[in-house]
Amino acid sequence: MRTSKVFRIPMSHPGDVSGLKALFDKGTIAPNEVVAILGKTEGNGCVNDFTRGYSTFAFQVLLAETLKISREEVAKHVAFVMSGGTEGVLSPHANVFVRSQSSSGKQAKSKRLSIGVSHTREFQPEELGRVAQVNEVARATKEAVQDAGIDSMADVHFVQIKCPLLTSVRIDNAHARGKTVVTHDTYESMGYSRGASALGVGVALGEIMVDRVIDGSICKDWSLSSAVASTSAGIELMNCEIIVMGNAAGTDSEMVIGHSVMRDAIDSEAVREALRAVNIPVDGIVAPTAAKRIVNVFAKAEADPSGYVRNVRHTMLNDSDINNTRAARAVVGAVIASVVGDPMVYVSGGAEHQGPAGGGPIAIIARL
Repeated sequence: MRTSKVFRIPMSHPGDVSGLKALFDKGTIAPNEVVAILGKTEGNGCVNDFTRGYSTFAFQVLLAETLKISREEVAKHVAFVMSGGTEGVLSPHANVFVRSQSSSGKQAKSKRLSIGVSHTREFQPEELGRVAQVNEVARATKEAVQDAGIDSMADVHFVQIKCPLLTSVRIDNAHARGKTVVTHDTYESMGYSRGASALGVGVALGEIMVDRVIDGSICKDWSLSSAVASTSAGIELMNCEIIVMGNAAGTDSEMVIGHSVMRDAIDSEAVREALRAVNIPVDGIVAPTAAKRIVNVFAKAEADPSGYVRNVRHTMLNDSDINNTRAARAVVGAVIASVVGDPMVYVSGGAEHQGPAGGGPIAIIARL
């Protein structure tokens, strides 16, 4: 019988893999059972954030050396999603997803945590932020749901995707072949790629009708969104790596996942709704005894594109000193940390088509 587990490991720098190595050495985690690593690194989370690639490389090297295979082989079997930016109180860390066969033989009466992974093909620069990316992500998301053994799309609670972005070199590559790109602004391309990936999730899960998605609706029609998509763009890849988190029958995992949707950046009640979804009681803040059950919190953050939060003007979109995604991560990270009593949570910036405009999905994995 299959079981899925998640281990949250603090990191002292982007290349710090000592925590995972220690778990390997202790026998807590079998290296060949790692299916995905989702991390928060202390870069700027923008186009030139190379901490994401550095961290991915470090974890790939550790797994390659431990398993005695090539780094390329590791990349084929393990999904690596590194999200840059630990502004405010957010603390750098890695979430290691492990899937194994249990010898207990006892199937849980209720659905438990199950993890699925998949990879898209590599994209051409001209496909990013367009329907071609949406369709390929939709296909791969369905594949990951199947890999997780989840039989109902309603049991999918969080879909984490790492997606590519445009650089000047990639734009020149497209132009040299007579192709156009969705934007010439490399930072803006991150939003288009995140948005197209999120729409792909929505299409795959039946949240969005595929015929409503056209090139012109990406990052424009905010009525189209997924309540469980979380996408993060990076310079370190040209495909999408997908991690599906949900609950499934036929597993004896000791963990469960639930989610809610933040309607804006200060929606602390949505944090509490996500906690209640995994049967953690909370009115104001989580009691220390109940907090021990939390494995981690996963959320999206966005500066409301309207320029307002609850009818009050914000300046995140007009600040030339710091990108708005960085400010949004700091805000949402503080809101979540204040409720759960822990700043080592996963908050990713830029929530195009991920929940309502200005808000975003929030999911919690908890021990039973």
